Amino acid sequence: MSDSADMPLPPDWDDDERMNFMFSDFKENRDVDPTDWDSKTDFWTALVLSSCRHQGSVCVRLQELNHRLRRKEKSPLGLATVLQSMSRCGKIQRESEFAANVDCGWVSWGVGLLLVKPLKWTFSTLLGSSSSRVHLEESFVVMELVKEKAAELLRVYRGSEFASRSVLSFQELCTLSSGVCADESTLCMALLQLQRDKQVLVSLLEGEKIVKFCLPGQDRVSPVSDVDIGIYQLQHSEKMLGERVEKLGLEADKCREEAKLLLSEGKKSQALRCLRGRKRVEKRADNLFAKLETIRGILDRIAQSQTDKMVIQAYQAGVSALRVSLKDVTVERAENLVDQIQELCDTQDEVNQTLSSGVTSADEDMDELEEELKALLDESKPELIADLPDVPKKRLRPSGESVLSGDLLSSLPDVPQGLLDITTEQLEEELNQLTLTDSGFQLQKMTSPAKR
Repeated sequence: MSDSADMPLPPDWDDDERMNFMFSDFKENRDVDPTDWDSKTDFWTALVLSSCRHQGSVCVRLQELNHRLRRKEKSPLGLATVLQSMSRCGKIQRESEFAANVDCGWVSWGVGLLLVKPLKWTFSTLLGSSSSRVHLEESFVVMELVKEKAAELLRVYRGSEFASRSVLSFQELCTLSSGVCADESTLCMALLQLQRDKQVLVSLLEGEKIVKFCLPGQDRVSPVSDVDIGIYQLQHSEKMLGERVEKLGLEADKCREEAKLLLSEGKKSQALRCLRGRKRVEKRADNLFAKLETIRGILDRIAQSQTDKMVIQAYQAGVSALRVSLKDVTVERAENLVDQIQELCDTQDEVNQTLSSGVTSADEDMDELEEELKALLDESKPELIADLPDVPKKRLRPSGESVLSGDLLSSLPDVPQGLLDITTEQLEEELNQLTLTDSGFQLQKMTSPAKR
């Protein structure tokens, strides 16, 4: 069974012939067979990155890789060459070089090294050793992964309850990043990357490491100022006082419960002592709470002043932009433009009026046209009249008079005098077609005897 079965493996990992080639050592010179050399390098480079990402680590050591990438109790023989190739391409950096690349003008060497715990740093290592040999315990930082981890750490901070605070203690940041960074070393590497990107600044305050984050909307974090330190100390005091007040509240509740228990046992004097102790605890809690409220009030005022400062800066930027945009604008120029626009509008109105009047021809006589139209109307009148019915000559009857007059009755057909040509059997058959429904009797559709 593979020692690396818990991590994603390439599809050809179970191909013995392919893996025997991959696990073999590199040729002494790449020029002998560049294709095989590059194929093997690409294979192990991708697997090293995949392995580190799976482990949640941004650093890699040769000794760990030899153990992590074992197959059938065998370790790859060319991993040292792979790490050398990755180092030359800039995909990995020695941990010491990574820390040293933090801009000295941006943060002092001493502060930069606060975040790393080198195993074996020598003077030649700090100055940049020309040796390309890879030691088993030497730590390399994977650049792609540390950048991903730094971006994730910054995203977690800005989405947390600490986002309103620009300065955090290192311990607070460790707690905040527990779901992002697997260990403290990973956190330190991510912070160093953020320092290189000028998004955070690590400083010492009375022997304690503090981390200042870049505020949203700013390109780079500003140095830690006295105001930042004052705010950090106030926030630290607020947290301690809040915890102390909460603890005293629990202590007061405990005294009250003990007094109730003693009173139920008939120990009245001891119960009174517990109540006196509770009063003393509550008094201390009230005093601390008053101080806590004072600190919170100061922090609120500081936050308000910072908001006011941002508003003033926005106003200043708006005034500057407005001044630039109105640089070439004067009242005289505006009046001149309005006059020109009015003149053009008047001209356009005159053109529109001329076009709407139409074009009249001298050869056309309006009187002639009207006479012709009248003649056409006269010719059409007889045809319309011929189509109308004749006017009735008889007197119209009033509305109340019966309409069954003699004229109307005489126009009606005679009433048949004979018997209907329907037999009794046919009538009974039609009667049988009546069916009883929910709503009453209904005659089913049938053909009348007369139409059969």
